Amino acid sequence: MCTYQTHKVELAGAAKGASGWFTLTDGAVYVDHPFHSTHEHTLNIDFTNPSEGPSARVAVELTEEAALALVEAIQKALASAPPGMASAAGPRSA
Repeated sequence: MCTYQTHKVELAGAAKGASGWFTLTDGAVYVDHPFHSTHEHTLNIDFTNPSEGPSARVAVELTEEAALALVEAIQKALASAPPGMASAAGPRSA
């Protein structure tokens, strides 16, 4: 069963797509049938920059277990770095 719920987020970063690197501005996360994965349903993440057209898109299809492991790994990586080190505003002083 698909949820038909897409959660959108504004992003600041970069991604490498089929045409090379592009600036990320948007993301979308949803559970649906995958396009390429062999699983029945996946957590899908689209990283995009709509102003640069359809080639400025990177899509990821993850199992639930892989998605949760990725969330945990992201949280661990951020927790192991000084506060604000990867922030757009720059590092915060302790």
